[in-house]
Parts: sequence; structure tokens; C-alpha cells
Amino acid sequence: MFWHMTGLSTASPVETILDKDNFTLDELLDEDEIIQECKALNGRLISYLREISQVKQLLQYIVQEAPKGASKERILKFPFIACEIFTCEVDIILKALVDDEELMDLLFSFLDPEHSHSSQLAGYFSKVVVCLLLRKTSPLMNYIQGHQDIIKKLVDLIGITSIMEVLIRFIGADVHIYGNSGGDTMQWLEEMDILDMIVDKFSSSDCPGVHANAAETLCTITRWAPPRLAAKISSPSFIGRLFRHALEESRPKTVLVNLLLVCISLLDPKRLTSGIYYMYNRQTSNGPGATANPETVKSMLGSLGDLLKLLNVSSEEHTLLTAYGKLQPPLGKRRLKIIEFISVLVAVSNEAAEKELIRLGALERILELFFQYPYNNLLHNHVEHIVISCLESKNHQFVDHLLHKCNLVRKILDSEKNFTLSSDESKCSQPTVAAAGKLPPRIGNIGYLTRIANKLIQLGNSDCKVQKFLQENSDWVDWQTNVLLKRNALENVSQWACGRPTTLQDRTRDSDDDDYQDRDYDVAALANNLSQAFKYGIYSNDAIAEGDSSLERDDEDVYFDDESAEVVISSLRLGDNQDSGGGSLFTNSNWFEFEDESIDNEHSAGPNASSLPDAEEYMDVDRRADDDVLKGEADGAVSNTPSDKTPEWVEWRESSDSLDPPPVFSDAFETAPSSPIHNSEFLDYEAKSDDFEPLQSADVDEGSR
Repeated sequence: MFWHMTGLSTASPVETILDKDNFTLDELLDEDEIIQECKALNGRLISYLREISQVKQLLQYIVQEAPKGASKERILKFPFIACEIFTCEVDIILKALVDDEELMDLLFSFLDPEHSHSSQLAGYFSKVVVCLLLRKTSPLMNYIQGHQDIIKKLVDLIGITSIMEVLIRFIGADVHIYGNSGGDTMQWLEEMDILDMIVDKFSSSDCPGVHANAAETLCTITRWAPPRLAAKISSPSFIGRLFRHALEESRPKTVLVNLLLVCISLLDPKRLTSGIYYMYNRQTSNGPGATANPETVKSMLGSLGDLLKLLNVSSEEHTLLTAYGKLQPPLGKRRLKIIEFISVLVAVSNEAAEKELIRLGALERILELFFQYPYNNLLHNHVEHIVISCLESKNHQFVDHLLHKCNLVRKILDSEKNFTLSSDESKCSQPTVAAAGKLPPRIGNIGYLTRIANKLIQLGNSDCKVQKFLQENSDWVDWQTNVLLKRNALENVSQWACGRPTTLQDRTRDSDDDDYQDRDYDVAALANNLSQAFKYGIYSNDAIAEGDSSLERDDEDVYFDDESAEVVISSLRLGDNQDSGGGSLFTNSNWFEFEDESIDNEHSAGPNASSLPDAEEYMDVDRRADDDVLKGEADGAVSNTPSDKTPEWVEWRESSDSLDPPPVFSDAFETAPSSPIHNSEFLDYEAKSDDFEPLQSADVDEGSR
């Protein structure tokens, strides 16, 4: 908080500039505090910036490239500050912009084909338009509707990511911003055939960036666009058009990769891509995903056979050298995306899709690639999802096809026997070859095979047909018994005993410094116990006579703080593991357990003893009327008569009403040394089992722990 003090306040640099007779907009933009003054709604500054001439100059900085030889401020600083002024969302400045058609024409002139489209200025243009769309929705959309060529210009520049952001906003990724006018806006956008314009970019451009952004836009429409646009993009005619572009041989491979991404989005709307569309609607549902439209799935099956042909690797001669050998050819993004598409298609659990996959032998081909490329983890992950989806399918034909026709069990056993990479280049069916002259490495998909095998066993426990199939294979039974079970036990991290924690069931620890909390050690209670022990001279019977001298010692000599208590904990942890059922330092209970709670007369009969209120709340005193006992107490003797009551653990606390020390109980430490000792000496005595007699287990009240 800044306090206003008379005589210490200084004028704002912006105010200093505004006080001049002649100043320019550049002088204001060059001042670092101009953005803060705009956000603070400086009246004089806002009145100046709202003028048409000033708004026009601000727009020119945003949409026009700086001339050659311009200053660094003109190239970098002024466009940035101009953009920030608009995005401060000062209503009077935004209103001055949207109410003037010439200014709006100047803003959207950035989209003209002959205009220079640097990524820097495109970002500033995008921020200003999005700000207008959020704060001045109706005026902006009225302007766009009157200049519908703007949408086509945005599609033409879709390869620029900032322009793609504006396009996604316009077509309804955040449909709630349109309010009641959203229906009219979507209607004229649909009449423009905006989806067709976006798809045409896959055939009219060879730029990978254009393909990626066009696919990202279509994926966004499948998730967040209004129902009519979403229904159109999932229609069979539109999907057929996507596959025609994707399977065109003359087109770059990026066309197929990105269009399959759109198809995956149609099948699984919850699957997120690597793009930036999530910025526009972060309300991702955590519930179950929507079931794919059967008509949408059916329209994709017609091109499935052509996609499977592209999985063939025997015709390519491209070679990629790797650390473990070479790939002849590498798998590539296109084949990987096809397998990902099939994994999503299988997960849909559509009966027509399952029948088509069986008829085309898709699973056989995919499993072959799984074993041919033993180091491609992305491939292995998709194949594992495919196999698990097949095993969990309610279609028994799908499971039988995987076990019998695809021979999954035999492939697993063969890989377990031949677990090293082959170095024989004569094997045409093996595109992954080990480097010559080196020891062949172990294949990298054993972990995935183990999980698939465990899934088979799990399925066999609930499906008698699968269990019978596995039990009839003697090689499988032998491998399961001698290899798989031992591997599962070895890889079970919850049973690893390599230090603390020994099991995953241990409570989570924030840091290694929490060791002393393993057994709920209470440092504060321990410090209190130690302080009481040293402060009040609780040692042996011989030390009672010296109690008064111990009470006169300086507090610094006997006080134990939390840090000192932690030192004691660290020193005596091993001894704590060998406690004999009680008397442990590392408990939250007080050490001073009284089997015979007689009070020493030297302290209890003194004036300080009477000041302790409610002493019976802290200890159970066996009151005796026997004259001998009373006489013994008067003489300072300690009674050893056992109490009839069950001994209890008590926590020693000083009364808030008195700072006087409590009475001393001498039999708490019967064999302790006879003279007062310092803290360091106490550690030495604790470390020696002969010098310290722990409390017996019979003396411990288990209910107090």
C-alpha cells in the first residue's frame, strides 16, 4: 500500500508530458508508466487517446510495418504499447474504434493479400480483435457481417497461428460471447461454407503449417462449435471429402497426418491434440466421453483398406541410422498416425468397425509392426491400447480373432525366447537391424508384452474360454510359472525394500527432513520432557538433597528447545527400536510414570507446592490416612507402597496460574547419576544402557499412547 504524504508526492511523468504545450503521441508511448495510467483511468490521458487522430496512429503502429531506417522504438516498443493500450479495455477508447468505420477498415486492412504479415504484428492484431470481440461483440459482428470477405481472408492466412486464433473465435469456439445474437451469427457463417473453405487449404497449399492449423481449427469445431456446424463436420459427405484429400498420392504426407487428427477428434472428442485451441474453452468435461455417431464411424470404414495399404514397409528403401543399428525404413509419422486412428476406432466398440477390422486383417498387420519396431514406444503404446480394447470387447469373435488368427500368445513366447535384436540384414521382414560389430541389444518392448500377458491372465480369470485356451498351451503355462510370476514379483515396486519407504502404502512425505516424524514423534512434547527433567532435578534418591541447588542454576544451562530435541531424536533413534514396551523417548507421552505417587515434603510442603491448582487433574495421588505415612512425608521420605490403582501416563504441564516448579518425584529415574549433569552429559548417559533403566512394560498404560 502506498501512503499519500503531503510534500512527498511526485508528479507522474505522464502528467508532466501532458502539461507541455506541444507534445506528441510518441512521447507518451515512450513513457514507461503510460499503461499504468491507462489502467488507472487517468482522465486527461484517456481524453487525449480517444481522439480519432490518436486512435488512427495507434492502429497504424499495429497493422503497418515500420519504414526502413526507423528507430528501435518505432519497430518494437510503439507497436507493443499501442496494442496494450487497446487491451487495457478502456471502454471509451474501444468505442471510438468500433464506431468509426474508417478506423475498422484500417484495422482489418492487415488481412489484405498485398499487406506484409509478420508474426509480431499478427499477434498484436489478434489481441486487439479478440478484445473487441469480447467487449464490443455486437458492433464488431455487425461490421464483419457487412464485410464477409474478412472471413475468407482469415482462412487464407490460417497458416499464421495468431490469425487462426481469431478465426476460431469467430466460428464459435466461445459461442457464449455472442449472447442472444449467436444464432444469427452462426447462420450467416454456415451460409458462407466456412468448413469447405478450410478443407480446401489441404489441396491448395503444400505448407505443413497451413495443414496443421487447418486441422487444429477443424478439431476445435468438433469439440466446441455450435451444433449445426458440428453436425456438418461429422456428416458422411464431409468425412468422405476429408479422406479424398488425405489419400491423394500427390499430396504431402502432412495432409494425411493432420486429416487423421480430425477423424480422431470426431471419434473421441475428449482426446486433446497438441495445439492451442484449449485456450478458448477450458471447461473440459471430466465425465465419460461421448459415444461416436455410428454414421460417422461407418463413413470412415470405406477408406480403412486404403489406409492399411500404407502400413506396408517392404517397398521403401529409406534408411535411418540409430544408436542401436538402423531402420530400413523408419516407421514414420504417417504410419504411426494410422495406427493411432485404428486404436481410437477399436475403442469406440462399434460392431461394424470390429467386423471390418477382422475382415481386412488390420490387427495382424499392426502386431507385425509391433514386433518389427521393438524400440518405438509410441507405436507400442497404441498397439497395447488396441490389444486391451480387443480383449475387453463384448464381441467374442474379436477376442477369438486376436488369440487364434493373430496368434498373440505364440508371438509373445517367441519374443521372450529371442529377446535380442537380430543383426541379420537378409531378413526382409525385419526393418530394425542391429549395428554390425556390436553386441545385439535387448528388444525394448518386453515391458509392454508383460502387461499384455498379465491382461490375458486377468481375462482368463473371468472368461472360461480364454482360460482353457491358455491352459492348453504348455509353453505358456511353463513361461507363466517360471518367468512371468517371478518378473511380476521382481517388478512390484510396492514390495521393494531398498530403504525408506519400504512400501508404497507408506504415507507421503514432503521431504527427507521428516524422518523424525516416522513414529509421530512430538518434538514439542520431547523438548518439554527434557526441560522438566533437567530443570527440576529428577534423578535419583541421592539427588533429592541437592534439588535446591539444581533449581538455582541458570535457565540457559537446562533449557531444551525444539532444535535440541531433534538432536536427541537423531542420536537415539536406534535405541528407540529396542525399547521394552515403554519408557521410550520417542513417544508423545510424558516420561514420568508414577507407580507410587508420594510427594517429597521438601517441595510439596513448601509455599510453591500449594500454588499448583487442581493437582489431581495431573496425577492420581494415593491419599493415605496412616500416621506413619504422614510422618514419612513430613520427614522427606519416599513411600514405596504400591498403589491400588492402575498407573497412568501423565503429561507434565506447568500451570498457567503459577510459574513455580512442580513437586519432584524421585522414583522416576531410580538409577540415574547422583549429581546434576549438563545436556551433553545427558546424551552420554542415554547412550549407555547400563546407566539408564527403561520403564517396565507393565508400568505403561497402553490407553495413553
